[in-house]
Amino acid sequence: MRKTEEGIFRNIDWVTVIMYLILVAMGWINIYASVYNEEHQLITDLTQKYGKQMIWIGTSLALALVILIVDGNFYAAVAWPLWIFVLISLVAVLFLGTEVSGSKSWFRFGEFGVQPAEFAKFATAMVIAKYLSQLDIKMTDNRTKIISAMLIGLPILLILLENETGVALVFFAFILVLYREGLSGNFLLLGVIVVILFILSLLIDKIILIVALAVISGVLFLFMRKTRQNIILLSSLFILSSVVIYSVDYAYNNLQSHQKKRIDVFLGKESDIKKAGYNVNQSLIAIGSGGLTGKGFLNGTQTKYDFVPEQSTDFIFCTVGEEWGFVGTAVVVVMFLLLLLRILFIAERQRSPFSRIYAYGVASIIFFHLMVNVGMTIGLAPVIGIPLPFFSYGGSSLWSFTILLFILIKLDAYRLEILR
Repeated sequence: MRKTEEGIFRNIDWVTVIMYLILVAMGWINIYASVYNEEHQLITDLTQKYGKQMIWIGTSLALALVILIVDGNFYAAVAWPLWIFVLISLVAVLFLGTEVSGSKSWFRFGEFGVQPAEFAKFATAMVIAKYLSQLDIKMTDNRTKIISAMLIGLPILLILLENETGVALVFFAFILVLYREGLSGNFLLLGVIVVILFILSLLIDKIILIVALAVISGVLFLFMRKTRQNIILLSSLFILSSVVIYSVDYAYNNLQSHQKKRIDVFLGKESDIKKAGYNVNQSLIAIGSGGLTGKGFLNGTQTKYDFVPEQSTDFIFCTVGEEWGFVGTAVVVVMFLLLLLRILFIAERQRSPFSRIYAYGVASIIFFHLMVNVGMTIGLAPVIGIPLPFFSYGGSSLWSFTILLFILIKLDAYRLEILR
């Protein structure tokens, strides 16, 4: 091995690698608990999900090793070709893919499946980093805003066509990356206002909501400076808000029936603990029954008797809550928060704009997955079907998050070579 290569490997952030290994190991143990079969007690049994997850873990570690061996300049160089390849895969799966749970988003290879949408996350993070790291690019320019929106919007559109609404929503996390790179905070505020108006439009009569907005606008007008710019801004916000309110029906009515049902249950418009609200209700029972320290490993009754659907994938967190209790869930959340803080620390010590922007992309994606996945298992977010990083069962998810994180680890190790 050449001295240069040895130096790069010595500069690897082992703290992040160890966090990754701990989270993957914890995930594997909880997958074992969530689908435990007394007739197949060996955790390496390849006929069971936990045995198959062992294969995914092994291949993920092999992928991580390959990523660390490859030259650091490679990732910035392939950002555009990789993103285009992923877009082609997203189109191809619409015609050649297999439908799973109502979503035509999987390529099947025997017993195993690959979901291109998962890989679109790190490909988009890379292409955003590549584009914004150019010397002549400024986030304050309208052209930059439009192109950035297109880079994020194209994967969203294709993934929505596959009926993978949950995965598509993850891409909105990239607005945090754009904000870090100079996007006005007004866009974040605008996004929050749109979400609030969407929810209120489903709960309150539209006429009442419009009148309330008019009153609020009038009060603001009385206290604000009467400049032409402020008047135009206030008028624009009122018109935009009104358009959003009257667009909600169109967006809501174009959702599938099970998606509308989940939103209605989440907003409390109806109670359906036997169908749309069943998963969340059983998840809450499982987590609540765990108490402070849990029922103990493999002793979860909700888990053992299959009360919670998708417990090894989207609802893996409730297995942690039932068997390890509040202490266990707190440990998992703290581990993720420490990983996120570590990624932000890595981001700010980069000398390459590409590496810094990519690092914020990694943090944004993991943060969104963590908040929504944990939120939906405890009833604070609607069920949209996205995995808990490194924990949930599945090869595509584990591969994509491993690639996402280890590209960052490699870029970070390469930062000293850039200084030379």
